[in-house]
Amino acid sequence: MITIRPIQKVDNKGIATVIRSVLIEHDVPKVGTAYADVSLDSMFETYSSPRSRYFIVENDGKLIGGAGISQLENESVTICELQKMYFLSEARGLGVGSQMMEKCLAFAKSVGFEKCYLETMPYMHAAQKLYLKFGFHYIDAPMGCTGHTSCPVWMLKEL
Repeated sequence: MITIRPIQKVDNKGIATVIRSVLIEHDVPKVGTAYADVSLDSMFETYSSPRSRYFIVENDGKLIGGAGISQLENESVTICELQKMYFLSEARGLGVGSQMMEKCLAFAKSVGFEKCYLETMPYMHAAQKLYLKFGFHYIDAPMGCTGHTSCPVWMLKEL
């Protein structure tokens, strides 16, 4: 059974392992992407402020992915970022991405964000298809200060 819930401290190691393995699977550069983020090993603490939340996806108790919402660094307080949305291959094709998008965007709206930004890689076609389905559109330049200089695809959505 698929369950989506807020992250707990005990999930830190598991979600870091999931994210790194998905990034390696997709041959994502280790520099200038989420792979190098200091926060990857302390996700519970990173998403502990009132306007941020990270959600874990489990299948029968096994951690298989996650995604988060937080204010976009160095931007207006009305703009959030969809962050670190990654799923193991066994989670793909089950509708988990759509469920996670609904959960994250509903949270973003509930805490007063008006726009949601994201960054991705050009070859992550399935992810981009999902983002477009949920109303994101491509923009011509990055926003904020994510440190993800190796992510050349930027998208934005009005909430």
